[in-house]
Amino acid sequence: MGEESAEGGEVLGMSLNWQGGQGQPGHNPMMRASDADRERAADVLKAGYAEGRLSKDEYDQRLQRVHSAATYAEIQPLIVDLPQGPVPMSGPQPAPVLPVTFQGHPRPLAPVTPYWAAPPPVSNNGSAVGALICGVLAPMTWGVTAVPAVILGHKAKSEIKRTGERGEGYATAGLVIGYLAIAFWGLLIVFGLGLAAA
Repeated sequence: MGEESAEGGEVLGMSLNWQGGQGQPGHNPMMRASDADRERAADVLKAGYAEGRLSKDEYDQRLQRVHSAATYAEIQPLIVDLPQGPVPMSGPQPAPVLPVTFQGHPRPLAPVTPYWAAPPPVSNNGSAVGALICGVLAPMTWGVTAVPAVILGHKAKSEIKRTGERGEGYATAGLVIGYLAIAFWGLLIVFGLGLAAA
């Protein structure tokens, strides 16, 4: 009788940190266990047996005692040496990917462009190229292509401002050559007319 009292006192003095059906912190060990408590303890025993922590005989004996337990104090010693939750996996675990937050709200990560990705090529403006070609041909065509060079040059400059294409130098060169050709052939015509009138 004295041994039973001592054993009961020892069980009463045990700290019961039995989580979720395994006793709640601060519960009186002599509080009566519910059917749900016994089922949860049986689940712990089943997991221990499945993982090889208990032999068949140990499992059968403890399971029988769990189903006949009336209080938390009778259940706790039967599962205290078994893990009562998920066992952490061994080895390094990958770091969790946290979403970027903006003013407290989660925001999806923007796609990152690799630094080696080349920017898209910028093409030359077609009108600018045409203006330069017409300007270069003006001396060989007796100034006939000078007027198209000037027209295409002005058109190219307005398009380049709007679209951001390349070719401003071509347009400027076409304009300069076109205007010079018009001025040259204009003076030549006026001088010829003057000579003819004299």
